[in-house]
Amino acid sequence: MGFRSTAGAALAALRTDLAGDVFAPGDAGYDAARAVFNAAVDRRPAVIARCADAADVVRAVRFGRDLDLHIAVRGGGHAVAGTALGDGALVVDLRRMRGVTVRPAAATARVEGGATLRDLDRAAGRHGLASSGGCAPGIGVAGFVLGGGTGRLDRAFGPAVDDLLGVELVTADAERVRASTDENPELFWALHGGGGNFGIATALTLGLHALPEFSLALVVGRPEHGRDLVRAYREVIAAGPDEAGGAVLYATGTPAPFLPERLAGRPVCAALLTYAGGPTGLRRLAAPLLALPHEADFAGPVPYAAAPYPPAVPPGLRHHWSAECLTDLPDDLVDVFCARARSMPAATGSRYLLVARGGACAAGPADLPVAHRRAPWLVHPCAMWADPAGDERAAAWVRGARADVGPWRTGAVCLTLIGDEGPERVRAGLGAGNTLRLAKVKRRYDPDNVFRFNPNIRPV
Repeated sequence: MGFRSTAGAALAALRTDLAGDVFAPGDAGYDAARAVFNAAVDRRPAVIARCADAADVVRAVRFGRDLDLHIAVRGGGHAVAGTALGDGALVVDLRRMRGVTVRPAAATARVEGGATLRDLDRAAGRHGLASSGGCAPGIGVAGFVLGGGTGRLDRAFGPAVDDLLGVELVTADAERVRASTDENPELFWALHGGGGNFGIATALTLGLHALPEFSLALVVGRPEHGRDLVRAYREVIAAGPDEAGGAVLYATGTPAPFLPERLAGRPVCAALLTYAGGPTGLRRLAAPLLALPHEADFAGPVPYAAAPYPPAVPPGLRHHWSAECLTDLPDDLVDVFCARARSMPAATGSRYLLVARGGACAAGPADLPVAHRRAPWLVHPCAMWADPAGDERAAAWVRGARADVGPWRTGAVCLTLIGDEGPERVRAGLGAGNTLRLAKVKRRYDPDNVFRFNPNIRPV
């Protein structure tokens, strides 16, 4: 009511000027527009501007600055902390801006700010090309790339942030700027891991990689055999080429193309071995996994754009995640990992992953604010549950999983895999040596910290 009484004229003008849609409290569609996948997030923005193009983004930012509103940005809306929303804030919603234009001869793609990984995978895949991708198809490309996220082809090609060629940005002053090695190079450096701290990315230009063949093996076993499966997977990765990647995980069986109905609802341990190559090489790599006792398996070629992500979970669940980068994966850590899996909360989608890193990811540029790239393994506890009464148990399980691996932590963290865990964790994700340099870029482009709903860098 207060917002409408003091800013009614500005809001009316925004509704008229925007080619997209505007939602405010009380409007039909407001509650649907503010919903995110994590049901534990329930925030009430002052205004949601669902932009149709970059010009709309400029109009929305001007509106927000005129009313002294903080601004949240929604691309995929997949951040577990709900950073796509802010109570009393302006939300610039980019979900109408999902175009992906591939230039096959140059092996590049221009990706609009609201496009998801599924959009990019499908567009690039039509030309035998691929980006490193992520861990869920609904993840927004811009947030994932600019946040230095880890993806399915990191070992083969390096993380997608390494392929960033240019960014089209709307700053806190509602100015449109470009960043690349030739234009605003210091901003371009900061965008390699600094995420949405410096403005709203209306489009990215990414380099793509030739991927004529892609294969995967999935070996699903009983939890009691998990220790042997994790150890075997570790040795497969250690002996295999950089083209091999994936994860080993504990989860609840979900009916899927590669998982029989009889495993639905049952706890399982599974090894997912991905391979940037053909089925012959994959089956050779997967042989030690397939030789173990198991309940189901698949090994063969699949189109990369259709390759399965971890099983989908029912809508309306509450989510809490975190992650730790690991120095190594010795037997003692394997035992700790398998023991923690036994107390996973709820059989509604929770999963506990050990993700293989290294390869081209570790070999990439060391001077970017992507501190996690050198870690050979990453542990990722993901709690998913339905009843709010389970909130504390889920959070305690995630905290326990992090504490378990304390002796093997590198100290770095992948910021796209965690929630709001405080400024120390943000520094750990960006690299302590980069903090001051990033803060100076923040001061140049967002001195008032308008864009603060993110792993925040405070201007100095």
